[in-house]
Amino acid sequence: MPDAMPLLVTHSGSFHCDEAFAYVVLRLALGLGQAGEDHRLARTRDAALIAQGDHVWDVGLVYDVAASRFDHHQRGAPSREDGTPFSAAGLVWQTHGETAVRALLAPADAGFAPAIAADIDRVVIRRIDEVDNGVAGAREPLDLASLVGDCNLSWDAPAEGRQEAEDAAFLQAVTLLDGVLRRRVAAMRARLAADAMVVAAHKASPDPRVLELERGMPWKNVVFSHSLPVLFAVYPVPNGNWMVDAMPPEPGSFAQRLPLPQSWAGLQDTALAEESGVADAVFTHLRRFVGAARSRAGAVAMARKAMAIGGLVV
Repeated sequence: MPDAMPLLVTHSGSFHCDEAFAYVVLRLALGLGQAGEDHRLARTRDAALIAQGDHVWDVGLVYDVAASRFDHHQRGAPSREDGTPFSAAGLVWQTHGETAVRALLAPADAGFAPAIAADIDRVVIRRIDEVDNGVAGAREPLDLASLVGDCNLSWDAPAEGRQEAEDAAFLQAVTLLDGVLRRRVAAMRARLAADAMVVAAHKASPDPRVLELERGMPWKNVVFSHSLPVLFAVYPVPNGNWMVDAMPPEPGSFAQRLPLPQSWAGLQDTALAEESGVADAVFTHLRRFVGAARSRAGAVAMARKAMAIGGLVV
């Protein structure tokens, strides 16, 4: 392995979510692949080796962006504006997060990088900071910190070759977190891309209470963020049907602003067509939050009849 390769350094021994996630971010931001291919990774507490590192995090007792040092264990380590202390992941993200996100996006989607990076910092990175610094509230058994913790060697693992085994376990945790970050960025890109499409579709819909989409996409959060008066969304699905999806009253709610009619609940095909008066109606869920018809016109008709039955002017 040529010495010209950059040396990335973090601490040895048991690992946590923050240094594993920081490594994922650094590799993406610096355009690096696997350790040994285009860079060297050293997990150590040897001060001399730490000093030689081109990029050092979670060890070394120094925070210096210019020198690419990202430790948070020293006195005077930085905190967020609200006083939440940063972990190594948080410090690395502040400098490299947006670049890492951009590395996961196609050039045409690069404009989404700032918004995605900010949201990941708010939802994911802050939580890593809180847990790593012991200021988190209740912990979940399947949160990222717990999943990474499970990657560590057990207390009774053989002592022989422990350093090599710990390094291998660390890379397993890195692989886990790399997948998490990639999926989160992809999902957020899709949501942001849908935003403009949903707003445009709403403007084109004949009735502002019935959002007519040309394809399925994330739409409920767009309705909330733009305060749209949507009661139902209509869109096609792969089996050829058109869904009639009821809008919840608030994010996370399982209720509906206006549920489909009680008399339709649980009905299918001929029974539903007769009850609803929509010839190609397919089904209405027993809980009345979604239904379907075989055509766009049928789905729109179901939505409009639901509004009429609900006492709304159509």
